[in-house]
Amino acid sequence: MDIYLGMYQPEDPRADALKKLLHIQNANECTETFFHDFMLSQRRRRMGSDESRKHPLVFAYYVTGHGFGHATRVVEVARHLILAGHDVHVVTGAPDYVFTTEIQSPRLFIRKVLLDCGAIQADALTVDRLASLEKYSETAVVPRDSILETEVEWLKSIKADLVVSDVVPVACRAAADAGIRSIAEDYSHCEFLIRLPGYCPMPAFRDSIDVPLVVRRLHKSREEVRKELGIGEGVKVVILNFGGQPSGWTLKEDYLPPGWLCLLSGARRLRDAIILGYELQRVPGKDLCIPEWYANAENELGLRTGSPTAEMSDDSFVMPPYPEDFEILHGELLGLPDTANFLKSLSELDVVFDYGKSTEKRQMREQKAAANLFNWEEDIFVARAPGRLDVMGGIADYSGSLVLQMPIREACHVAVQKIQPTKQRLWKHAQARQSSKGQGQTPVLQIVSYGSELSNRGPTFDMNLSDFMDGEQPLSYEKARNYFAQDPSQRWAAYVAGTILVLMKELGTRFENSISVLVSSAVPEGKGVSSSAAVEVATMSAIAAAHGLNISPRELALLCQKVENHVVGAPCGVMDQMTSACGEANKLFAMVCQPAEVLGLVDIPNHIRFWGIDSGIRHSVGGGDYGSVRIGAFMGRKIVKSMASEQLSHSLSTNGMIADELEEDAVELLEAEASLDYLCNLSPHRYEALYVKQLPEAMLGETFLEKYADHNDPVTVIDKKRNYGVRAAARHPIYENFRVQAFKALLTSLASDDQLTALGELMYQCHYSYSACGLGSDGTDRLVQLVQEMQHSKTSRSAQGTLYGSKITGGGSGGTVCVIGKNCLRSSQQILEIQQRYKAATGYLPILFEGSSPGAGKFGHLRIRRRLPPKQD
Repeated sequence: MDIYLGMYQPEDPRADALKKLLHIQNANECTETFFHDFMLSQRRRRMGSDESRKHPLVFAYYVTGHGFGHATRVVEVARHLILAGHDVHVVTGAPDYVFTTEIQSPRLFIRKVLLDCGAIQADALTVDRLASLEKYSETAVVPRDSILETEVEWLKSIKADLVVSDVVPVACRAAADAGIRSIAEDYSHCEFLIRLPGYCPMPAFRDSIDVPLVVRRLHKSREEVRKELGIGEGVKVVILNFGGQPSGWTLKEDYLPPGWLCLLSGARRLRDAIILGYELQRVPGKDLCIPEWYANAENELGLRTGSPTAEMSDDSFVMPPYPEDFEILHGELLGLPDTANFLKSLSELDVVFDYGKSTEKRQMREQKAAANLFNWEEDIFVARAPGRLDVMGGIADYSGSLVLQMPIREACHVAVQKIQPTKQRLWKHAQARQSSKGQGQTPVLQIVSYGSELSNRGPTFDMNLSDFMDGEQPLSYEKARNYFAQDPSQRWAAYVAGTILVLMKELGTRFENSISVLVSSAVPEGKGVSSSAAVEVATMSAIAAAHGLNISPRELALLCQKVENHVVGAPCGVMDQMTSACGEANKLFAMVCQPAEVLGLVDIPNHIRFWGIDSGIRHSVGGGDYGSVRIGAFMGRKIVKSMASEQLSHSLSTNGMIADELEEDAVELLEAEASLDYLCNLSPHRYEALYVKQLPEAMLGETFLEKYADHNDPVTVIDKKRNYGVRAAARHPIYENFRVQAFKALLTSLASDDQLTALGELMYQCHYSYSACGLGSDGTDRLVQLVQEMQHSKTSRSAQGTLYGSKITGGGSGGTVCVIGKNCLRSSQQILEIQQRYKAATGYLPILFEGSSPGAGKFGHLRIRRRLPPKQD
């Protein structure tokens, strides 16, 4: 690791600090002590010794995002600096968790900026030099002027005392431009280099200080590690490691000196290198004998055990080993551990199940059914789609609002295989069904869905694909909805199989082969985080890939909305499917739902974090409350249009003459409101000035239909005998659209306590607007109240608070609340405290939603094929 330091003045005395540095054996303490002593002398020189003790030092620490080695070593230096009472601002392209899992402190600030792309590598050993230069030019050369301007402004804004750069050259120049004399062209602006053992020549630096190795601290003792690996005390161990390669392969001691064991990481390339060594050293004319351990090498570490439902735990940031019995023919894992776990579950499908040893027999039945799904000699297509956390916008999407949604870490994986009917292994009841109808080998859809034991539904579903045809045409949506509603335990299949019917009807796709589908979702059902959208998007993505259909993420989301609206029968808007398909990790997906105008992605500032807390009360957009509020909003729109038409007619009644320019403008406004396509296009001040007093609080369905004929919503039906709330249901989307616009603007404002307070207030207003519509629940109200109590407690006020607001998410009627707070350890502690308080009051321990992951469009798809053992003669 190369560390470049700033703030060195030639006239400053360094002798004492350097002597202390060279006599400390622990390099981590050594570096921290040097920084501390050196910077303290700087501050004393500028401010006086008494004043300097009152302020922590502010470090701007630029770290390359290329590989984790740089970041993990920087973690240890930063940890010591923070323990000494200083603030450390890390500027990096590396993932947050590399730092936050080791350092839990409000003095750590992470700013995600890619200023150094590193080397472009095909693997850990192969560097593409041309691609690396092109990427560097794109990242740091072309935008250099704007980068320097931004960095100088930022360094001044945080009042940085010291700039530290771990191989990020532009940071040195930015420090110099900011008046923070730093530590070569760019590196030449550095004052000195702290140099580790094993360094290469670095002539650009004028002065160097050699220090011992800097490493990450130990988390387990020597004895614990040996016990975990099953290595006795008398065994000597050598570890060969290449980063960026799968691990878990051991070298037999037959090829080592007595008493030695070799552990290898980066198995595939290392094995190739070893074999190359054999080839180079073999006796000329003698055939090469490949060692048995090479031919039979296996992944011995494996993944964590448990349900194949790819659940993600606190340690899920660790990338599990990739199961080498699958070959990835297309796509990438993108570093997603849940995808690696899903592939691992696929690789284990053909194991023999012993029901007598299983306490989860239903779960084992799922796996047994899944084991017969696929033909392992054919390609399998895998897609992934996350759930979403509704940050702002919620039920205003169907009224055309701007929405801000965050894809969550939890996701659904779907594996699909297209199979010729003659090669498909049918379940016994499917065989019996075909036999009873006298059918030959006809295409069959077979679905296995993991997790049925958690939701009281059938684990499997199958149907003849011909059932989707009504004569020569695809089945109508109404008939399909009735088809899936016949058996309550099988209604879930509409979310999966419905994607096939929608592709048939909307794109004219014809399915001539059988289809096998495996669904494994870690998105909890009924929690208000769009488990259904994740299933629909992942399924349609996998089916489209398997059949060579090129569908854009946006178009795919709109098709998936049709699945839910017309096949399932749930009147949802499109924001859930759009976020699951088009979202990106750690960003808010912004869209104006008119019907689906994607605005792009909104960065979440580094000092802000969002959480989801589950109330334990089941949520469903198919429920009566959501549907009635939606109907009330559409009633309100129809009434507003009618009132605007009446006022427009009155304004033009005087022979069609317009008095002046101001009146002409007013007429144009009325014309727009008389043809209002979306309720959110009505501004709050126009609503208050002209319409709110004339809107009824509620209206009987029969009365509305008599006066207005139709509410013009294609996915809901008015019940004549039901009384619908109109005023609150219409008011919510009008004001919510304004709140979301304000929220989006505030996210880009200067970081401050006032910013967070205003963002939180907008979320609270949204929550109570939900309640006024008749949505919400005791559980979600209680969680919002707990957030408020935490926010206004004496300890939070004295520390300027960490939690600032909360609101119900999605369609309301239970489900999850979204919480906003500072991105710091104290906030996470308060979230856990709320979790425990809620359990104490209700007996239910809420699920917490933390983190984010890419949408289905960003993930694409995997095309995989199993590596089969060679056939025996």
